[in-house]
Amino acid sequence: MKYQHILVIDDDPEDIEIFSEAINSFNENITITSSTDAFIALEDLKKAENLPDIIFLDLQMPRLTGKDFLEKLNEDSKLQNIPVVVLSGQSDAIAKDMYQKIGVRNYICKPNSYKELIEELREILQS
Repeated sequence: MKYQHILVIDDDPEDIEIFSEAINSFNENITITSSTDAFIALEDLKKAENLPDIIFLDLQMPRLTGKDFLEKLNEDSKLQNIPVVVLSGQSDAIAKDMYQKIGVRNYICKPNSYKELIEELREILQS
């Protein structure tokens, strides 16, 4: 796998758990770090010595939304080159286009099945 250190930011701990299980099913040596608060995740990234290879980001979060997180990430020269994949519960083509214009690597809707999630993640992590 191309990405060995993944950061998942989602305010739903259950979604993080399912995401982590899907990644671990690949039997690869991948480290997953997670946060349920985008504001705290951003502060931690600013202080981190080792940055993640990729970030999976939920959009609908309290305190600091996914969009606000992306804007702040792009303002920081240390962090702006980390690829970000947006995880959304909505399949809005306009939103997808907007986020890709502001630097999101990929935009995926949270799949309805575990199998779909694994397929989506495998495709992203191997590209």
